[in-house]
Amino acid sequence: MKKILKSIMIVTGLAIATSAANAQVSVGLSISAGIAPPAIPVYEQPVCPSDGYVWQPGYWAYDPTDGYYWVPGVWVAPPTVDVYWTPCWWGFSAGAYGFHAGYWGPNVGFYGGINYGFGYNGDGFYGGRWDHGHFAYNSAAWHVNRTIVHNTYVNNTYVHNSNHYSFNGPGGAHATPNREQMMAEHDRHISATSAQMSHQSFASHNRAQFASANHGRPAVTAMNRPNGRAFSSTGHAANLAAANRAAARVNTAAAHNDRTAARNNRTNATNDRAAARNSAATARNNRAAANHDRANATAARSTARNSAAAARNDRTAARNSAATARTERAAASANHNTAARTAARSNAAQARNDRAAARNNAAAANTARANANANRQAAQHQAAVSRQATQQRTAESRQANQQRAAASQQHANAQHTAQRANTQHNNTQRISMQQHQASRAPAPRPTGGGGRPADGHRR
Repeated sequence: MKKILKSIMIVTGLAIATSAANAQVSVGLSISAGIAPPAIPVYEQPVCPSDGYVWQPGYWAYDPTDGYYWVPGVWVAPPTVDVYWTPCWWGFSAGAYGFHAGYWGPNVGFYGGINYGFGYNGDGFYGGRWDHGHFAYNSAAWHVNRTIVHNTYVNNTYVHNSNHYSFNGPGGAHATPNREQMMAEHDRHISATSAQMSHQSFASHNRAQFASANHGRPAVTAMNRPNGRAFSSTGHAANLAAANRAAARVNTAAAHNDRTAARNNRTNATNDRAAARNSAATARNNRAAANHDRANATAARSTARNSAAAARNDRTAARNSAATARTERAAASANHNTAARTAARSNAAQARNDRAAARNNAAAANTARANANANRQAAQHQAAVSRQATQQRTAESRQANQQRAAASQQHANAQHTAQRANTQHNNTQRISMQQHQASRAPAPRPTGGGGRPADGHRR
């Protein structure tokens, strides 16, 4: 069953590695491994069995279960004329070793810089060439029997490479494709033939070919054709049966070890089951405790969430309070600033009003002083006029009084004059009358000294 599964995996790997014949695609990775393949073994090439066959170098293939195994170098018939075989190769990339499948094409492409020997020295191909539908062999690179193969030539100018790296990358070959090889990557490719696939399957079914059994020294290194004669590294016929028996003994010992390990594993499994039961009981107890812990943790988380929610609410309230306080401070500051500005503007306006009132008062005072001066001047003028009028009235009154006095004096004088004149007239009349009377009356008698005067007036 193990071999059947292995065969299925190999065929699956080859199916992945090889698309349908004549597919015009570049060959990509088909499988990868975590460790590097062993070095390319040194071996002799068997004689070409027939005209038209070409050499496919041996290579390390990989089985996911048993690891690397050596696929012997072999002479194979190409699928058509004018095509060359580009060998498969391993390359290290992204932490793994990837397998790049080989292919047939009109040119030999890049094969990782691996020195497979026999014309495949890591760069290009020197084993032969197609000439008008017939393959010409370079007998300096390939082992041919000229009695069988007649179209040969000799070319010793190719580069001889002595390394045996089995992969491209750190610790292996260091090569990158050149322009011609990059162009060959885009040529029309033909996948490995069924004979080549059968040859790899043959290698995978021989335990002696696995590196785990041969430690990098496979019993069969080359074959003259698929399912043909097998050869060892020295070019002698390989005793594959003996190698497989030796590998079988190794396998038997390994199987015994495996059975012993299996018994130990069964014992360990029994112990493990007992331990598992104990572990299950412990696990149940642990689950119960875990459930209890989860319940407590749930309650704690709920409390924590509530506390966190309360804390968030408190922080939100604090932020809101702080925002309100900032708003109030800002409003107070704004109101204060507004009030201050309003008061300042009011004070400025009041100051302006006060200055205007002061100016008005000063103007009024000036006007009052001017009016007072004018009034004083008017009063002085009026007083002067009044004094002048008074003086004039006084003068006029005095003059009038003087005139009245003069008139009165004149009247008095006239009266006095008239009175004097009247008096004089009266006196004259009296005198006249006295004279007249005296003239008519007798002469008076003398009275003796104390009598009245003759005119009757006292003296």
